[in-house]
Amino acid sequence: MKPVARILTLMACLYLALPAEAQDHPRFDIIKGQLQQRANAALALMGYLQTPDVTSGALSIKDASTDNPAFNNSSLGGGFVLSDSVPIYMEGTIGYSRYDPRFVASNGQEQRDLPTRWNNLVVTAGIGWNVQVTRDFAIIPIVNGSYGTVKSDVQLGSLYIERNTNLDLQFLANGHLDAAGAGGSLLLSYDHVAENYEAEVQLRYTDIYTHSVNSSSRIVQGSSRNENLSLWSRYRAPTGMHALDRPVRYVLEYAHTEYFGSEATVIAVNHLNSLGAGLELDTSKYHPLWIYRARAVLRYVFAPGVQGVSLGLAVTFD
Repeated sequence: MKPVARILTLMACLYLALPAEAQDHPRFDIIKGQLQQRANAALALMGYLQTPDVTSGALSIKDASTDNPAFNNSSLGGGFVLSDSVPIYMEGTIGYSRYDPRFVASNGQEQRDLPTRWNNLVVTAGIGWNVQVTRDFAIIPIVNGSYGTVKSDVQLGSLYIERNTNLDLQFLANGHLDAAGAGGSLLLSYDHVAENYEAEVQLRYTDIYTHSVNSSSRIVQGSSRNENLSLWSRYRAPTGMHALDRPVRYVLEYAHTEYFGSEATVIAVNHLNSLGAGLELDTSKYHPLWIYRARAVLRYVFAPGVQGVSLGLAVTFD
């Protein structure tokens, strides 16, 4: 037999032997961190992205002592009243998060960690009515709708797991889960404008129920109730400096959010605080693209076991 033929024959024998060898090994099964629980957790974490909140707008948590060692999210959102004559309030938020749950598989003899990466994308919209009680105080009831998707991707890890553990990955390998949410918010807004300063305070309660509407696996479904109460305040006053032929203002912020829903149980963060300071430019004289204010605020976010710094950029439209 020629050398090339011998090599091909040997490769064919090895290929045919692989399935039989894999079948000799006991099947690996997930023993904790079941898909159902992780799916509920992924939907619950959307609660940090469903409202325009400065405390959770940029959040990153890593704890190697837990089975969920990493969670990162960022969002962009805002709201506005159409006009004094048409007091319809509209808001929107789009957010992205990465959730890295770990699964442990066992065949009764050994255990292996299965690291995964789940990417969440969620869009939330709200419409309400601005009830102006006094010149400075308004009550705004809001109806919210939300839609998001969870994409699971173990990438190269799935190839290793399939070859070495004989584990049926199904949802873990390139699966997806879509989710729809509905609920409402009640916003109390105080906005006082004086000659030398402006003060704003908002108190908001939000309750949104989210459930799966489409999944690449019949086994994996999910649901969560995301509930929070947030307080946000801002103070603006002139610095004495001028730019763009207008006064430059300094900005001070404080925000606090309490989480009562499913999101608080996933990463053990039931409240967040934020302190911010920055500068605001008045661009009304030049009016570029209908923007008449631009702000940059540096924020320090903290809670028990959580701390971080973020930079927020915002514009106000005329």
